[in-house]
Amino acid sequence: MSESFNSTKQYVASEQLLAGVNVAIALQKPLLIKGEPGTGKTMLAQAVAQSLGKKLIIWNIKSTTKAQDGLYMYDTIQRLYDGQFGEEGVDDIARYIKLGKLGEAFEADEQVVLLIDEIDKADLEFPNDLLWELDQMEFYIHETKRTVKAKHRPIVIITSNAEKELPDAFLRRCIFHYIDFPDEALMEEIVRVHYPDVEGKLLQAAMDVFYEIRSYRDIRKKPSTSELIDWINALQLGGIPAERIRSALPFIGVIVKKDEDLETVRHKMV
Repeated sequence: MSESFNSTKQYVASEQLLAGVNVAIALQKPLLIKGEPGTGKTMLAQAVAQSLGKKLIIWNIKSTTKAQDGLYMYDTIQRLYDGQFGEEGVDDIARYIKLGKLGEAFEADEQVVLLIDEIDKADLEFPNDLLWELDQMEFYIHETKRTVKAKHRPIVIITSNAEKELPDAFLRRCIFHYIDFPDEALMEEIVRVHYPDVEGKLLQAAMDVFYEIRSYRDIRKKPSTSELIDWINALQLGGIPAERIRSALPFIGVIVKKDEDLETVRHKMV
């Protein structure tokens, strides 16, 4: 493989995830990443861009996002406004074409990393509407009769929280990886990336409570990696001794975010 992604100082990846990223890069296919919220799916794209020294372009998907939004937009309103006020160049339609995030990635002079974040938020047709563009790395602008072809095939990373099932035709074109929730050894490594000087007893006590909470079957929202990192920071800032973490559950609202879950945790940890 000509280029390989490795863990960075800010992002610790498992061997399986490293392999998944590097296979997708080598095969020039989009990498579809699923996993629990807070497992670092979005941060992965940032880490890949940093590791490979490439620009990151982020396309944040919303429920109203259409595939066309990522290609280009024709600003007819601005053109009409300019025409009313006698602006020069109104006949040049190209002036009113603005490329979307996919278009930016195609037009970039160097290879970029393109993150299509939370693709499952869009409607069911959204993934299928991108099949041609992701396969052929080109799209056609009807207003100017110009085809935009990728100067360099971007490294495409797509995240999903599994809110909707993605179409089979789309899945066939992707390399898939599910980010498993980190075990305690990997979690300690992740935390120490952010807080290398955290006291060992405090870290272990916090992790013990954290993983116990995640083990409760009746917890509606399991705390995530990012929430554990925030909690450890709060414990450090508050000067909380490790011995008090389980009994007092200080700043527990940092990792437990629902009333019912808070009652469950306090009941079971008494």
